[in-house]
Amino acid sequence: MSSATSSGATNGRRDGILSPAYLATTVGMFGLIGFVAFEAMAVTTVMPSVARDLDGFRLYALSFAAPLASGVVGMVGAGMWSDRAGPRAPLLISMVLFSLGLLTCGTTPSMEVLIAGRVLQGLGGGALVVALYVVVGLVYPSLLQPAIFASFAAAWVLPALFGPGLAAVVASAFGWRWVFTGTILLVLVALMLIAPALRRMKPHPQGTTTPLSRLGWACVAAVGVLALALLGADSGLAWGGAVGALLLVFLALARLLPAGTLIGGRGLPAVVATRGLLSAGFFCAEAHIVFVLQDRWDLSVGQAGVALTLVGLVWALSSQVQSRLGTRITHERAMHAGTTVVLVGIVTLFVAVAFQVAGSELSPVLPIAAYVLAGAGMGFAYPRTSVAMLAESTDRDRGLNSSALSVADSLGAALALSVAGVAFAAAERGGIDPFLAVYAFTCAIAVLGVLIASRTRP
Repeated sequence: MSSATSSGATNGRRDGILSPAYLATTVGMFGLIGFVAFEAMAVTTVMPSVARDLDGFRLYALSFAAPLASGVVGMVGAGMWSDRAGPRAPLLISMVLFSLGLLTCGTTPSMEVLIAGRVLQGLGGGALVVALYVVVGLVYPSLLQPAIFASFAAAWVLPALFGPGLAAVVASAFGWRWVFTGTILLVLVALMLIAPALRRMKPHPQGTTTPLSRLGWACVAAVGVLALALLGADSGLAWGGAVGALLLVFLALARLLPAGTLIGGRGLPAVVATRGLLSAGFFCAEAHIVFVLQDRWDLSVGQAGVALTLVGLVWALSSQVQSRLGTRITHERAMHAGTTVVLVGIVTLFVAVAFQVAGSELSPVLPIAAYVLAGAGMGFAYPRTSVAMLAESTDRDRGLNSSALSVADSLGAALALSVAGVAFAAAERGGIDPFLAVYAFTCAIAVLGVLIASRTRP
């Protein structure tokens, strides 16, 4: 136990997370979470411009899948390292990797180098979040931990509200490269704020040892997702390699997720599968929403980014609604209702794109409204997957199940984005509108999500 924890336990009732004892640490940690969230949202806004400048539309989907896939490796690795030796070293290394990834993306000469930067960015970002959660347990007394975690939630929400607009302004005034490199100095400032708390932490006692096989399977899954996207974008013999990579990803998932998850087994496996399918369908649609609004409706970066801001608002409001309903709606009904709303939103988005491709002059309000509707469904169902998972866990497997939920979340979205990239490239070669192919695929995922959500009752 750290000195901060032991001393804070006695005065935690009068000291808040913004009291002098914790102010710098709280602001620094809030900033780090916010920077990870900002980069995730800002990149969605500027990536069409990036791909256009670097002639890299073939790797567009991979630019989103890469950090999600490598982030799983970072999460698992940082968790194991923190349990074994404490969070100080994992946190510092994760900040270096995250910053190096941003620098690589901001100075990239090609889309291929940008993908490498995104891998580093995801690896560092995933590890950073896990290490910060461990730091909270060591620095803050138990009375203050709910407050600091609530601040983390706000750090994720605020970039959704202001990130797209800020990214559009920065890209317009200074160029899209500054969306990446401009954050590096802020990461350094955050490190200076939390450094005193890290120095005060006592040496970590002998910790637990997690089997290295779990980290190995996380690496296999990440490599499989990246290989699938790269090989599937080509034609010919490369398709055989893509199929092999897909099988490899499913093999890794079978080792990382609870038994029965891949077939939607009733109860906990279905809860974890629902979380993965929600992320897969929605974030695949989100990665292409700014792209399609610019390409098919001729909106500017700032105008298209409004959709992302609205989704942040609606997601937060919908989450509050399901929270206030509490036990008046069962977890199963909440997840089923939310996945159904996501399905309606994505299907409407597909129909809007289809009519626009067919020559109808539809207002961009329709696809934006459809995407926002899907965000409302996410806000209603997404939090309940966490609550349902905890309700079906015990002291013996709560940590393992929490990890599985995060793995399903990230790898579900990464795998869907990789497959969407394959579909995009295949549609272009076949003379089919690529956005129709992508949104048809996301519709199929959303349908599967509704079916699996109906099996979440224990």
